[in-house]
Amino acid sequence: MAQIHPKTTPIYQTSVFTFEDLNDLELYFDQPDHKYMYTRYGNPNSDELADEVNSLEGGAGAVATSSGMSAILTAVLTYCQSGDHLLCAEEIYGGSAALLSQELTRMGVAVSYVPGEKLYSLAEYVQPNTKLLLAETMSNPLLQVVDLQRLASETKRAGIKLLIDNTFATPVITKPLHLGVDMVIHSVTKYLSGHSDVTAGAVVAAKAEDIERSKQIMRVYGLNLSPFESWLAARGLKTLNVRMKQHCFNALAVAEYLYSHPKVEQVWYPGLAQHPQHKLAKGQGSGMFGGMLSFRIEDDLDTVNTFMRALKHIPFAPSLAGVSSSISHPLRTSHRSLSAEQQQKLGITLGVIRLSVGIEETVDLLADLAQALDKV
Repeated sequence: MAQIHPKTTPIYQTSVFTFEDLNDLELYFDQPDHKYMYTRYGNPNSDELADEVNSLEGGAGAVATSSGMSAILTAVLTYCQSGDHLLCAEEIYGGSAALLSQELTRMGVAVSYVPGEKLYSLAEYVQPNTKLLLAETMSNPLLQVVDLQRLASETKRAGIKLLIDNTFATPVITKPLHLGVDMVIHSVTKYLSGHSDVTAGAVVAAKAEDIERSKQIMRVYGLNLSPFESWLAARGLKTLNVRMKQHCFNALAVAEYLYSHPKVEQVWYPGLAQHPQHKLAKGQGSGMFGGMLSFRIEDDLDTVNTFMRALKHIPFAPSLAGVSSSISHPLRTSHRSLSAEQQQKLGITLGVIRLSVGIEETVDLLADLAQALDKV
């Protein structure tokens, strides 16, 4: 048979790999990075995805996981065990907060939340058993931008690790590891795969020993990603750069339109000059501001429902970062597990709508938003 040299990596849709004999098996245990045994431990497709994400982030290694949530769990357990304490930025994805407060506390890991204005002065929050701080490059859903270099300096001063969720920014916009961050996580489900057809995550570390610990957690907890979804995500990753440019271009145009609309009460987008971290976002993001924004219309159920139903091409879909635009409602989806007091403190009210801006023609997006707002 002629040698086969595929341009695209084949799908290794197998749960187990074979060995010639016991000597061959021993080679696996001696050099596990050069052979495969069981897909939960490793597979060429998941390794390809991890390698590509690691290359983009500029890390010392990466591991692919079954979801963004499993990436967060893997990363936290890399540094924390029962009896430890971790810090988390107060404005964080609701699923992350639920994992920390509802599940990790049951495992003996204590959690404290730090308001945004206190992130760069952690002395009153750090305890002797504090191990890390978790924050987002751009917060979900109100797009507050963290000064990663400043935060990295503060966590190093405090003697704790810094874990950053870079899902909203992607390494096309910001590379946290280059700014002193210890570990980065992604919901690969979102921009990295980009087509709303994969559920996956990734963990990238600045130090090789940290990612080796992450890989061990992935294997033992069974947090691995399947070969097919790894292949799909790696395929989507090939167009990340060009997709992000269009996401950013469209989002800025949409944000400017919404900011000037009389029925829109507030817009959160780092690309607007009025955003409190606009200058920081511009420098930290190489002039790009991402494809996510949030805006508020009247805090009235009928008003929100009327707007949602009036949209013809932008569906209400509680996720984000696909090539097609979609809206979500943080109060009733991503942040519904928070108490009413927490929601109010963060400013997540009934009229807040999160918009994931896709790569469609800009004029078509603006037209759909215009006609929907006309009906409010």
